[in-house]
Amino acid sequence: MDMTEEKVAATEGDRVKQLEREGDIAADYLEELLDIADLDGDLDMDVEGDRAAVSIVGADLSQLVGQHGEVLDALQELTRLAVYRETGERSRLMLDVSGFRANRRSTLEALAAETVATVKASGEPVSLKPMSPFERKVVHDAVAAAGLTSESEGAEPRRYVVVLPA
Repeated sequence: MDMTEEKVAATEGDRVKQLEREGDIAADYLEELLDIADLDGDLDMDVEGDRAAVSIVGADLSQLVGQHGEVLDALQELTRLAVYRETGERSRLMLDVSGFRANRRSTLEALAAETVATVKASGEPVSLKPMSPFERKVVHDAVAAAGLTSESEGAEPRRYVVVLPA
């Protein structure tokens, strides 16, 4: 390994440690929240790509998800703020509760695949219904992986994805 490779490896190692620290801070914050709310849940921390990921799993945590994930989105923002308060750095931490985001990701990837097929067959752009930033990112990534492009249009909270023909 030359000096440049060593620096890159050291920098990547530092980044992983920083993300692990974010996960630890988030887990401490969420444990306190679960205690205050008198909810039972186990926390799982990981580093996924370039962000820390924390999952809460337990018997009935649906109140932490909300009807369409809106409570989960708010809880994620509060957790990111708790990390920011401790580190002074903006966090891209991803929070999941009872596999809600993982299940939603699978559903959105299937929707993106169907939409890509429709766009390829018709040659016409297709607009999807409004989505959260997380949901739009999943769709954009799936569309790009399928070889097409997409863009977000509209204004929050009614922002949506348009899948474009090649």
